[in-house]
Amino acid sequence: MNSKGIILGLYENESKSDLINFTSRGEIFDKRLEGKLSEVVQQTGLSGKIGEARVFNGIDNEFGSVCVVGLGKEGVGYCEIESLDEGMENARVAAGVGTRKLRDEGCLSIQVDPMEYPEQAAEGSSLAAWRFQENKSKENRLAVPKLELFDSDEQDAWTRGLYKADAQNLARSLSDAPPNQMTPHNFAQMALDVLCPCGIGVEAHNIDWIETQKMGSFLAVAKSSCEPPMFLELSYCGDESNDRPILLAGSGITYNSGGLGLKECSAMSEFRGSMVGAAIVVATIRAAATLSLPINITGVIPLCENMPSGMAFKQGDILQTCTGKTIGVHDTSNVHRLVLSDTLMYGQKAHKPRLVVDVASATAEIREALGGGATGVFSNSDFVWNQIRKAGALTGDRVWRLPLWDYFTTKVKNYSNFDLSNKGHGKGQPCLGAAFLKEFVPCVDFLHLDVNGTAKLKRGAGLPYLENGRMTGRPTRTLIQFLHQLSCPEEAARQLSEMN
Repeated sequence: MNSKGIILGLYENESKSDLINFTSRGEIFDKRLEGKLSEVVQQTGLSGKIGEARVFNGIDNEFGSVCVVGLGKEGVGYCEIESLDEGMENARVAAGVGTRKLRDEGCLSIQVDPMEYPEQAAEGSSLAAWRFQENKSKENRLAVPKLELFDSDEQDAWTRGLYKADAQNLARSLSDAPPNQMTPHNFAQMALDVLCPCGIGVEAHNIDWIETQKMGSFLAVAKSSCEPPMFLELSYCGDESNDRPILLAGSGITYNSGGLGLKECSAMSEFRGSMVGAAIVVATIRAAATLSLPINITGVIPLCENMPSGMAFKQGDILQTCTGKTIGVHDTSNVHRLVLSDTLMYGQKAHKPRLVVDVASATAEIREALGGGATGVFSNSDFVWNQIRKAGALTGDRVWRLPLWDYFTTKVKNYSNFDLSNKGHGKGQPCLGAAFLKEFVPCVDFLHLDVNGTAKLKRGAGLPYLENGRMTGRPTRTLIQFLHQLSCPEEAARQLSEMN
C-alpha cells in the first residue's frame, strides 16, 4: 500500500439530500478524481457528523489512502453557552481523527485539508500523531507520520499551529516519563536541552543555593527524598523595552507519593505527573520563543520529590517560609502549595513581575468538580480572567473561574499558633489552595491554574485528538494563547472580534 495519505473534510448534510458538501479543498480533490470520491462517500453513507471518518484505499494514484472526516455543521463559530469557538474545535477534532486513522493505516506522510482553519487543523493533527514510546526499543517503535498542509498558501498559520501543538506534546512527554528517569536533576537537564537552543536563559540552582534563600517550606518537602532538589530560573526576553516580565511558576513535584500520608497504591503511578505544572511552564516559554512573542517572561520552577522516609516532614510540623510566615502541616500530600509559597515570593522579589501565574496539579477535588472539561482558574483580576477565558475559547482547552474570596482565606488563616494551614478548615480544597497561594502574591495581579483534572491521564470520551491513558499536557496551548493576547493586543482584539 502507498504510505502517503490525505485527510479531507466533509460538512454535515442538514438538508438530508444526496448533496455531498466537501470543504473547498475537498471539492478540488473530488474534481481531480472526476467525482469518484463523492461516489464512494455516498455509497458508505457518510453524513459529515463531527468525528465520523472513513478511509478509502486505491482511488487515487498519488495518495494510497484518502480519509474523509466529518466536520459537523458548516459555518459554526463562537458558542457563548459552550464558551467555545466550535468551528475551530471541529477542525481540530476532524484533523485529529483523520490523522489517527491514517497513522494506524501505516501512512508515513499525511497531507491535511486546512478545513478553513489551518492553524487548528495543524494542532489536531500533530496532537493526534504524537506517541509516547521513549522507553520502547528502537526496533519496536512505531513511526510518527510527517504532516503537511494540502494545497493552501496559509503556511504561516499551519506552522503556528504545529509550534503550539509541539509545545503541548513536549509537556506530555515530560509529564509521562517514569519517575526514576524524570528526577529533579534530569528534569533540569531536559529543560537546559530544550530551552537553551531557543535563546532562553536557564539557571539551575542546587540545594546549597535553596538553603541560602531560606526556602524552609520547599526544603521540608525536598528533604523527604534522597533525590536532591533543584530550582530553575528561566528567562525569555522578547520585548527590548525592558518591560516588567510575566512570572510563570510551575510546581515540579517529580513524584508525589503523599509522603507519610501515602496515597492509594492502585493509583500512585499517575503521580509521576505531579510535575506537569513545571512541564507546562517549560513548554510555554519555549513556544513563546519559537513564536517570537514580544513579551518578557520569567519562569521559576521548584523541583523535588515527596517521599516517606526518616527525613519526611510530618503532619503537625510547622514550617517557615523565606518571608518568615509559618505554615502548619495538616496534610503531607498537599505539597504543591508548600513548594510554591517560597517560589512565588522569591520570584516576585527577584524579578518584579507585572503579573504572577502559577500552574500546578494542585487538588484531586478539582477533578471531581470539573472532570476533564476545564481547568479550574482563580484570579484577583477581572481583566486577567477575561483574557484567559477568551484564550480557552479559542484553543478548545477551556477554563472555569472559581471564587477567590476572603471566606476561603479565613479558613486557611484562622489558627492561633501559626500563620497558615496547608489544608485549611472544611471542604473546597481547590478554593482553599488558591486562597493559601494568594497570601504569597500580595501586590500584583495573580492567576492560579489548578490543572489536576486536565493535565494528567486522559480518561474516556472527549478531545479525540488526545490519547486515552496518556498525560495530556493541557492547558499549554491556552497559556500560549493567553500570552499572545497580552503581548499582541491589537492582533488578539481582531482575532476575538472575528470569533464573536
